[in-house]
Amino acid sequence: MHYDVLIIGQGISGTFLSHCLLKSNLSFLIIDDARPNAASRASSGVINPITGRRLVKTWMIEELMAYAIKSYRQIGEDLGIECIQETKMIDFFPTPQIRDAFLSRYEADKTFLNLPENENNLRGYFNYDFGYGEIRPVYLINIQPLISSFRKKMFAAGKLLEANFKATKLKVEEHKISYNDISADKLVFCDGMESFTNPWFKNLPFAPNKGEALIIEAKDFYAEDVFKKGISIVPLKNNLFWVGSTYEWKFTNDQPSKTFCKKTETLLNQWLKAPFKIISHFASVRPATLERRPFVGFHPVYKNIGILNGMGTKGCSLAPYFAHQLVQNIINRSPIQREADVLRFEKMLRRS
Repeated sequence: MHYDVLIIGQGISGTFLSHCLLKSNLSFLIIDDARPNAASRASSGVINPITGRRLVKTWMIEELMAYAIKSYRQIGEDLGIECIQETKMIDFFPTPQIRDAFLSRYEADKTFLNLPENENNLRGYFNYDFGYGEIRPVYLINIQPLISSFRKKMFAAGKLLEANFKATKLKVEEHKISYNDISADKLVFCDGMESFTNPWFKNLPFAPNKGEALIIEAKDFYAEDVFKKGISIVPLKNNLFWVGSTYEWKFTNDQPSKTFCKKTETLLNQWLKAPFKIISHFASVRPATLERRPFVGFHPVYKNIGILNGMGTKGCSLAPYFAHQLVQNIINRSPIQREADVLRFEKMLRRS
């Protein structure tokens, strides 16, 4: 069977690339092995316009957020589910110094920052000493049902093959690629951490980091916003909350650790006044990059081999926008955003 595009991986990047191809009437096949600890499946699904302790705007956030809102609403309508919800983040100040930094940043630029009318209104739910600020709007992406529903739809349509992709079986010719009995004009890797050792893109400056999270149940807890104080608490449904996450740059495996679970449980006991119960614990390795910019586009030598990866913690905001850019590049060769174009590492890639 021949396709316009063969896609490897169906995380958030592979899902939106497939959706864009579908809307553009291009044929495709997804190959995905449904790894339970894939980064997208472990994500909190939060789009936060502010990043880091310096409280600066996330790169391209106005453009990314506007496109993401439209994209999640559209894919949600196609799947018959609600994919995106607007909320705010309650950012508790752990020290007076961080409180002062927030206030200083708020005075300089109020675009996404806000101060509450009464910063004591959450003392019935939390223990905190130095007040809090607000980040808004923040968006919650219903990422697990989104990926699962899209997967079911693609599988039913014969557009998804549940299998482990083996790079050694891929044959690359000038104008097509072949994989077993499948052929395609182009192939795009959206396979997260698997690209770290990919023969075509392993020279890219990935900076993988491990994250861990818990799912807790808290029946008497305030569930309207995202909360942050070192760790984040993200509301799900049915009194369940996502709690995480760490950034481990040196790690020996991608499995959940007893250390994280114990430390996080201790922090929650100190922070929350409501009782809670740990339901599950999981970990994943994020496909982050040294520059904190994604890898988008096609290889300079193997021009029909492409990548949509390196989203790090920002996959929910980056994937819709850059999936669209990549499809437009395929259709009419329109340029990819310079800071994201994989050809910025052309010299590295030519050595692969």
